[in-house]
Amino acid sequence: MMTVFDVLKMVTINHMPVDVQQIVMTDTDGKPNSVLTDLLNDVLGKVRIFIDLQEISAVSQLVNELKMFTPLPVDVLDEYTKILTQPISSINFAPRKQQIELVYDEYSY
Repeated sequence: MMTVFDVLKMVTINHMPVDVQQIVMTDTDGKPNSVLTDLLNDVLGKVRIFIDLQEISAVSQLVNELKMFTPLPVDVLDEYTKILTQPISSINFAPRKQQIELVYDEYSY
């Protein structure tokens, strides 16, 4: 099973990390989930500032790095862990919208 973290590690555009604003979390019908999307954008914003994602091999390592380099409270780091470990059933590239949709089957969050 693939997770959000796996996708972030794998997907690049023109050999560059995906722009945070391009990623959207959607259900299987293609309906965007703004809560999950905003949380993912928040995580990715912090990662871009403090961490080189290519040097990270696991969600726990990423969260530990954020714990060391940011003053984020434990409950926020827990939410980051949840979104990064969210299972993804497929990836939909929507070039007209300039988005990458990460599709989740169940709202297991």
